[in-house]
Amino acid sequence: MTFTKLVLSVFYTNLSDGLKLFVDCLQFSIEHKDLNTSQPYCVLKKDGISVMLFQDDQLAKEHNPELRLVTNNIEEVYETIASSHPHLLHPNLNKVTVRPWGAKEFAIADRQLGIRFQEWE
Repeated sequence: MTFTKLVLSVFYTNLSDGLKLFVDCLQFSIEHKDLNTSQPYCVLKKDGISVMLFQDDQLAKEHNPELRLVTNNIEEVYETIASSHPHLLHPNLNKVTVRPWGAKEFAIADRQLGIRFQEWE
């Protein structure tokens, strides 16, 4: 059995919240959008990563995922996010910190999703 890609699905009460996080803050591009349906959604991509954002009030209330993005330059990622979207920095991990398991990490969160950024030494 072989897998070639993992595509995340994230559910928002308001799709614009997800677009602010992924497009405005993390600089993903919108590859496809279907906003005029009963369940609006967008397909976003960046650096080989795909994310599907859905607007679905019920599922948004049931799912509060956390994901991890691994990078080779966590300081650059941190500086970009801290200077452009400091309000998204998670209060429990708002600076690059070496964790007991050896990874450097920091985290952000919006109303629906938590994202940890990691760099392994």
